[in-house]
Order: sequence, then structure tokens, then C-alpha cells
Amino acid sequence: MKVIKRDGSTVEFDKSKIREAICKSMKNGSGIFLGDIARLIANDAEKYFSKQEEIATIYKIEKYVYDRLVHYGQAETARAYEGYRAVQEFKRNTNTTDDSILELLSKRNEDVMKENSNKNPVVSATQRDLIAGEVSKDIARRKLIPAHIVQAHDEGAIHWHDMDYTISPMFNCCLINLEDMFTNGTVINEKLVEEPKSFGTACTVATQIIAQVSSNQYGGQSITIKHLAKYLKVTEEKSYKHYMEMLNDEVLATKLAKDAKMKELKDGVQTIRYQLSTLQTTNGQAPFSTIYLEIEEGHPYEEEMAMICEEMIRQRLEGMKNYKGQEIGEAFPKLVYLLDEHNCLEGGKYDYITKLAAKCTAKRLVPDYQSAKIMRENYEGNTFPPMGKTIAHIKPCEPLKMGV
Repeated sequence: MKVIKRDGSTVEFDKSKIREAICKSMKNGSGIFLGDIARLIANDAEKYFSKQEEIATIYKIEKYVYDRLVHYGQAETARAYEGYRAVQEFKRNTNTTDDSILELLSKRNEDVMKENSNKNPVVSATQRDLIAGEVSKDIARRKLIPAHIVQAHDEGAIHWHDMDYTISPMFNCCLINLEDMFTNGTVINEKLVEEPKSFGTACTVATQIIAQVSSNQYGGQSITIKHLAKYLKVTEEKSYKHYMEMLNDEVLATKLAKDAKMKELKDGVQTIRYQLSTLQTTNGQAPFSTIYLEIEEGHPYEEEMAMICEEMIRQRLEGMKNYKGQEIGEAFPKLVYLLDEHNCLEGGKYDYITKLAAKCTAKRLVPDYQSAKIMRENYEGNTFPPMGKTIAHIKPCEPLKMGV
């Protein structure tokens, strides 16, 4: 017995394919697996179409299977079978993005427009990214993702987030190693960026690195102020040297150097805030950035870490203005504040920063808080930021246990 396929070619009837399609619908759709029903319907189909004068088509066979599922009281499986068949049909199509792209351009495709809240779908550069995303999703749905997963996504059982990046060999969230890039230099657009000579320059370079990383991955990026603290001290030392050469007065040079340090601290933190709030990456959005506010006792730049923490929180508490001139709290960078023995409101010397952070949280909903004690218990004595804007942390590597 022959069957006419969708492309018009003719093949031998194979009832095992009917049974397999029904079984997949049962397992991945209704969740009710009845192997006997699948075999029964496959046998029914073979008997029914062998008696027909005309050669059966795939469409007729699919309709027959659906009707038999209903006949045997398998309405849930019938619906799942219909959904599975629709997904398979979609995977066979070669031009499935026209409608979604046209709806995006006419601002009617709300699913795509609202997938990521910090992508403005009206901006041309962002629209280009979203259009490319629709094409990428189409390929992923038809060529990469298994049919039952696509079906579950379409039916709302799961949500495959960032499906438009599935086909790309790129990273998701990451921790940026600013220390290495600052100390050894880094390359941006094939230009060598050497170690910063001041805190202000370090802040600018940090935001440029975040923008470059963000443009070549999806998800968020995290940095820690520990890697910036050194350059605040560099600013103070450079200023002190300058004023000593000019004034030859140690007391005055020390005071002026500290004043210069405070000014550069405020300006540098402001640079980070405004850069990360106004930059647009090739993904058509501001970087999903997180800044880790930590103070490590005994660290050579402990004082500078505390100063940056305090200023970062103070400026976030003040907020910035939107295009209407109204005071707002920016969405990014996200702040994560590390609570340790010295700042957990039990008489520690940095409790004043924690109290300021609590005020900021009450008003701006940031920073988030992390327990150094719990981190050290879970991560081999280490503390480090979450990846990007999420609460995910990299886990320690464990050696593979091979059986003999």
C-alpha cells in the first residue's frame, strides 16, 4: 500500500510511524500513555486505507488518526496529537517569519516587543536586533529544538527564554575579570587599552569592557569594586606627588590629595552609572550589569573599597532624572551588597554603610544582599558576585568519578 507525502512523492505505508506519533503525543502532550491504543489505531488505519481505491495522503491519515483518538475516548491525546502535528508542519515550512516580522515593524507583535523589558522596540537599532531574533527563533524551532519541547513552549507548559539566541555559539551570563584586563591591558576594536592611571579612567574603561562583552553575548555581566579600588589609591598617590612637587608642604599636599580623591570618586561612580544606563549594545539594549559591593578586611585597598561602596549606594539613593526631568532609580547597574562580620549591624566598623544601604533598598529596591558566611560555607571559603542580573552562582568544579 502506497502513501502520498506532502511533497507529492510516494512511499510505502508504514503503520509504525502512526504508532510513534501517537505515543509521542501521549508522552509529551496528555501525559497519559496507552500503548495498546496507539497500536490499535495504527492497525485500524492500515485496514481502513488498504480498502480504499485512492492512494491515501498524509493529510487524510492524520485526520483519520485524530478522529479515531476521539472515538476511543482519548480527547486529550487527540488535542496533543493535533499540536504535535502542527509543530511538525511548522518545522517543514521554509518561510514562517514574514508575519511575525511585519507585526513587529507595525508594533503589533507584543510577545516579541515585551520579551525583554529593557529593549525599546521602537528604536531602529533595537528593531534590527529583534528582526534578526525572529529569524533565529524560526531556525531554532524548526531545526534545533525537539518538537515536543516546541509544543510545550507553545502550549505554555514551559517557557524557552531567549530562544532567539539558541542558534548562536555565544555565552549567557558571566563574571568579568577586570583585574586581569586592567593589570595586563585589554584589546577593544583591535586597539590596546593599557592599565588605567587613575580611578576615573578605570571607571570609563570598565564600562567600555562591559559594553563590549555585552555586545558579544546575551545575559548579564558582573564586576566587583575590588578591582576598581586600587585605582582610587593611585589617584590619591598621584595627586599627593603633584601637590608635593608644587607646594612642598606635606600637610597641605595630603589634604589636597584627599580632596582630589573624593572628587574623582564621585565623578567615577557617576560615570559608571550614566554610562551603563545610556550605553546601547549591539543587542539593542543597555547592558544587564551587576556591581558587587564588597569590603574585604585586611585587603591593601580596604579603605578604598569602603569608600566606593558608600558612594555607589549614596548616588543610587539620590537617583537620576528621566527624559521628563522626574527623579527615578535606574534599572542598571544592579547592586549586590556583601554582608560580613564588619557590616552586619552587630557593631562592625562598616555598619554605617549597611544602614545607608537599607535606606537605599527601601527607596530604590537595591541593593540586593548576600551573606559572606553562607557563601563561604557553600563555595569553598570564597565570596563572589552572582552572574549578571540573576541570582545564579558558578559552582565549584567536581572531578568526574569514573567506574572501573
